[in-house]
Amino acid sequence: MHAYTLTHLSDAALLRDLAALITRDRITTAALLAHIAEVDARRLYLPAGYSSMHAYCVDELRLSEDAAYKRIQAARAARQFPAVFTALAEGRLHLAAVCLLAPHLTPDNVGELVVAATHRRKSEIEGLLGQRFAVPSIVRASQAHQLAPGQVGCSSTSPAPRANDQLAPGQVGRVLLQLAISKSTHDKLRYAQALLSHSVRSNDVAQVLDRALDALIVKLEKQKFGAATNPREHAATEPPAQGLTTGGRYVPAHVRRAVWNRDAGQCTFVSAAGHRCTAHRLLEFDHVDPVSRGGQATVDRMRLRCRAHNQFEAERAFGRSFMNRKRDEARRARADARAQAAAKGRAARERAGEVLAGLRGLGCRGDEARRAAEYSETLHGAPLEERMRAALQFLSRASRRGCPSGLMRAVLSSPHERGQSRGR
Repeated sequence: MHAYTLTHLSDAALLRDLAALITRDRITTAALLAHIAEVDARRLYLPAGYSSMHAYCVDELRLSEDAAYKRIQAARAARQFPAVFTALAEGRLHLAAVCLLAPHLTPDNVGELVVAATHRRKSEIEGLLGQRFAVPSIVRASQAHQLAPGQVGCSSTSPAPRANDQLAPGQVGRVLLQLAISKSTHDKLRYAQALLSHSVRSNDVAQVLDRALDALIVKLEKQKFGAATNPREHAATEPPAQGLTTGGRYVPAHVRRAVWNRDAGQCTFVSAAGHRCTAHRLLEFDHVDPVSRGGQATVDRMRLRCRAHNQFEAERAFGRSFMNRKRDEARRARADARAQAAAKGRAARERAGEVLAGLRGLGCRGDEARRAAEYSETLHGAPLEERMRAALQFLSRASRRGCPSGLMRAVLSSPHERGQSRGR
């Protein structure tokens, strides 16, 4: 008898075994998440030749993309808050509940939220989170809308494609794309269709999209590695490879093009088992020999690495503690820069507020006063009187109305002129 044929079991035995399997599955799920969390924390996917834990779960462990995402999200939350492991193993929380709770868990509320979500359905937990954290309600379409050929969906929600959605006969090798786009994107699409109306038949969105992507790819390739539309022109204007300065971080465009083409736009890291990283995103041009140790930007000494494996190589070369320290320093520098920018922004708003209050006091209309106040901020560090004069001059040049002409002339006149006027 086949191992999965259960017709010989009695009703009682079948129900008993099912309950036992569910209990075992919950314990196994908690243990599985614990292993995923630890592999993720140790970044063991990197030496195995994968750029992320998600890629490792999908390509090495053969999970589906959705299953991998959910388990990684739940594993990270449970590793940070171990009470989640216990709740999963005991069946008080299901995997969907953990994924919903994960973005909102803190050391202060984890116990309360786990209790509130215990034995709750997914929809009930969504309602709970919506009330507590003002999470937007999720709209689920009961039926996907079938798009006509060339039609684009522009609704605010994007229903999930139905399992039986299929391409029409004769469209083998084509991909069905369904998406919701914003009103501004829709307007751009319609404008592009109008511009292409002489060469692309009406409503053929696929051709418009194809041409738009062609143009975008050319632009991005030029930015990424100086892709040449006319190789002879670039060869004539770019410096030869032997002219590079040893130790410099600049990588000439012709070197980037050659490396990109040689490595086929893919990370070149290969694991000890022979698995090459499949990442095509977040690629970086990496020196085989570290720049600090005399590495040169030549074709044979450059390679493509995804960001994760580029960092991994740096840790192997300089040590993890050194790289962690460098990353911490970079994070602090970025935080300081953001804080300084925020402080400058607040100061600028305060200065503009002073000018705005003065202009409104003179009778200027709100929109005109705001534009003039913004213009006055081009005088960095100038005193209030000088900024007020600049704002009023801006209004005068633009022939704006709203400020009494006598007051404007009085303010625009210099202190010396005002003294002479009083003397007369």
